[in-house]
Amino acid sequence: MENITNEQYNEFCSFLEQQSGIVLGPSKQYLIVSRLTPLISQFKLNNLAELLDSAMDPKHRQVRLEVIDAMTTNETLWFRDSYPYDMLKDVILPEFNQSRPSAPIKIWSAASSSGQEPYSIAMTCFETNIPRLKTPQGVQITGTDISPTMLSLCKQGNYDYIALNRGLSPQRKKLFFTRVNEQCMTVNPEVKRLVNFKLLNLLDSYSSLGKFDVIFCRNVLIYFSPQVKSKIISQLASALNPRGYLFLGASESVAGLNDSFDMERYNHGIVYRLKESKA
Repeated sequence: MENITNEQYNEFCSFLEQQSGIVLGPSKQYLIVSRLTPLISQFKLNNLAELLDSAMDPKHRQVRLEVIDAMTTNETLWFRDSYPYDMLKDVILPEFNQSRPSAPIKIWSAASSSGQEPYSIAMTCFETNIPRLKTPQGVQITGTDISPTMLSLCKQGNYDYIALNRGLSPQRKKLFFTRVNEQCMTVNPEVKRLVNFKLLNLLDSYSSLGKFDVIFCRNVLIYFSPQVKSKIISQLASALNPRGYLFLGASESVAGLNDSFDMERYNHGIVYRLKESKA
């Protein structure tokens, strides 16, 4: 098993936080070892310490990209926690469809990982009884991630049966997927058409994305320092249309970080809604 010194660990943690905002915290050496060890042979290096040194050297751009990619890739589920999708279907989509019947509803999945969240949002749109919400003219979903590898997987929309069984019902598999082979299914084209994927680091500006009615930024803030959390939430607020909705993870909150939102409860969860402008 590969080992690194405490000094090497601390130096890499500072580098990772600077590049991605992610805070590993103490005693997470095992995470570095498990995620980065496969890259040692890929780049024909001798050990993990050499890989970390290369990643922190600006001259080795590809090593740096691959290391950050590996450290920022997180597992995800279909329809995670269920209530955001229930609220989207029962409350939010009908509300915006009634108030703006001719304008597309814009939704952002702000850390789309391997695509389960944005595609779950798209499937939810298809499960409404509002025909226009099943077209790109009615709903526009943007999925962003820091990882080029994950975005490539998202765009392909191919998932093995292990991934498909993590939160996806047999009915949804039948309705929204097509079998590719014995190991894999692919998202149907009409679902893919609702989603556009883009590369984005949440530490950067969001201005190029435009404004959204709903933002999903779930189970992402837990990896950041309080200062970075506050910055991201402030930028998310600026990216929302008036009275837009923000979904965070079950263990995440804007409390003590930002006062731009009202908290609203729905079934077994909460959503944050941008306050009325005082202007």
